[in-house]
Amino acid sequence: MSIANSIRAQIPPIHPQGYPFIGAFALASLILFWIWTPLGWIGTILTVWCALFFRDPVRVTPVRDGIVVSPADGRVSMIAPVLPPAELGLGDRPLLRISIFMSVFNCHVNRAPVAGRIDRIAYRPGTFINAELDKASEDNERNSLVISTAGHGRIGVVQIAGLVARRIVSFVREGQTIGAGERFGLIRFGSRLDVYLPEGGKSLVSEGQTAVAGETVLADLGAAGEQGRTFRAD
Repeated sequence: MSIANSIRAQIPPIHPQGYPFIGAFALASLILFWIWTPLGWIGTILTVWCALFFRDPVRVTPVRDGIVVSPADGRVSMIAPVLPPAELGLGDRPLLRISIFMSVFNCHVNRAPVAGRIDRIAYRPGTFINAELDKASEDNERNSLVISTAGHGRIGVVQIAGLVARRIVSFVREGQTIGAGERFGLIRFGSRLDVYLPEGGKSLVSEGQTAVAGETVLADLGAAGEQGRTFRAD
């Protein structure tokens, strides 16, 4: 492999949703160069950051019945039994919630935590407080998905807008079948993902741990426990 090809192989592709923003940043940088060169360099740095924000790298997802993978890149910020949002329709008993906080430096493409059928998609407008706060789960703008698995009940996944995030984008529709690790949406510029496990679900991660979307195993719902896995790159 040539040096040029080796360099290209290390650069992750950009999600199409990012092209308009990257183009806007690049145009602003050119204007800033015309006004004052140091401002132009600041604009260039911000353009590079914008491109990194919308990166969409290939992920290798462990595939086995019962595995729940992380839907987002970021830090596991909270693990606690919490009453799920009413729009999920997951009942009125607390379920284990794993929250993953995405900073403005994380990849923001979200991936399905399990394979199954999308039974429900519910959007709710709201505020834009810091997504790390617990009350953000109730107060902030959010988009919720309920995925029915083959034999482990239903999983709730909630995209929560943050202090900077102002747009939640969904790529899926109700009734659609989705595979574990497949892309289902993104959130622009800092936010959080909540995963609600079925009753009895146990976490395999800890607070403060770094999660990788489509790769980090959050929980194992299989009755037989850990077994051999296969993998799928996407």
